[in-house]
Amino acid sequence: MDDLITHPELLFSAELLDRYPAPGARYSSYPTPDRFHEAFSEQDYALTLKQRSGQVATRALSLYIHIPFCASQCSFCSLSTVITPDRSQAVRYLDYLGREMALQAARLGGRQKVSQLQIGGGTPTFFSDDELAQLMGLVRQHFDLSPLRQCSMEIDPRTVDYQRLQAFKALGFNCLSLGVQDLDPAVQKAVHRNQSAEQVVQAFEGVRALGFAAVNMDLMYGLPLQTAESFDRTLVQVLALRPDRIALYSYHHQPQQYKAQRRIAEQDLPDNATKTAMLARWALRSAGYVHVGIDHFALPDDALAVAKRQGRLFRNFQGYCTQPDCDLIALGVSAIGRMATSYSQNASTLDAYYDALDHDRLPVVRGLVVSRDDQMRRTVILALMCHGYVDFEDLSQAVALDFAGYFAKELEELRAMAQDGLVVVDKQAVRVTAVGYYFLTVIASVFDRYRRTDRMRLQLAQVH
Repeated sequence: MDDLITHPELLFSAELLDRYPAPGARYSSYPTPDRFHEAFSEQDYALTLKQRSGQVATRALSLYIHIPFCASQCSFCSLSTVITPDRSQAVRYLDYLGREMALQAARLGGRQKVSQLQIGGGTPTFFSDDELAQLMGLVRQHFDLSPLRQCSMEIDPRTVDYQRLQAFKALGFNCLSLGVQDLDPAVQKAVHRNQSAEQVVQAFEGVRALGFAAVNMDLMYGLPLQTAESFDRTLVQVLALRPDRIALYSYHHQPQQYKAQRRIAEQDLPDNATKTAMLARWALRSAGYVHVGIDHFALPDDALAVAKRQGRLFRNFQGYCTQPDCDLIALGVSAIGRMATSYSQNASTLDAYYDALDHDRLPVVRGLVVSRDDQMRRTVILALMCHGYVDFEDLSQAVALDFAGYFAKELEELRAMAQDGLVVVDKQAVRVTAVGYYFLTVIASVFDRYRRTDRMRLQLAQVH
């Protein structure tokens, strides 16, 4: 195997991956969705909408729409999806999305201005062009898109051609994300996602020719049958295209939680030494890309990289974005939204989602009101995830507390991480190192009170 210490930006070994496994949470919110509870009801959410509608000056508003359908399921999937070849399901779902928009808009007191719109899934391109046009028509009917700066959608390269891309551009989309994962045929077969390099190139070149503002490509390492060499071949092909952004996700095998992953044979998964070798290949190949955070990279002139340099980077349920901290309306089955100091999540099944709307109720089934402690910890976690550092004095002033005193236990834990080269801790700040950027979720989890409590309970249980 190649020497793993071959690049100055990736000076870590497989032992670090063993010592610091990812906590599972990606901290697109804090507290994380696994802490939401059913005591937060549809009435609670409706109240937050009413409070926003009564405000003279409100926070910016973002809109997320979840399309759960996929014609087939990838074995690595950990998303909320509905697997069906029946395209007619889109027609019914579209009708109910319209109903949910109407209920949300009514409780907001009319057409609120939206500055960011994202459509994810599932496979949003499961919808036909006409259905996507109808969806955008419903959005414009119930929301004011005049200040819209970013309009993005995830696409499956297997479902689009140049004509479809033209339709997306005409509908107002300016950012597209292409699901690639891996281009090796053996790996694709192992994860039930057969997608030729020609399909990816054709989709990418169409996006470029049409002048979309940004194009992202999703890659994944740690998949079954992947090797450092096979992954390197994928990197060579993808990086030759120079997408504006690349999301380099690590596959986490959790078959107990995600049914689709049970089709993957554990003996086919690469070990941590191989995964580290894949990251080393990435570091060698990706010169010129800015490490935005965790597993996201961007070209220096891309809006995400610019926001990173200017300290404007933010993180929400759809990942890193240039939109500042704002309220988020989430539409569709299982969608998660944020309003002021609360989070909400819709019903996770189509039947429950449809039933709520049939009774003229918002389909919110659980959520959380953020406490004072949650807000302070969220501020710290966001600072780490978006900027890679926490200035003690600035944070103390922002949240009105003695940072070093309040987070004494957390700082002690970070000092242990400093010995492994993940962070630098002094009297003024915590700074994430180049190596630490690959472990951002691990570093951020130090400030996660809920996970700390879980660890303490587990330790007590083991003692008794």
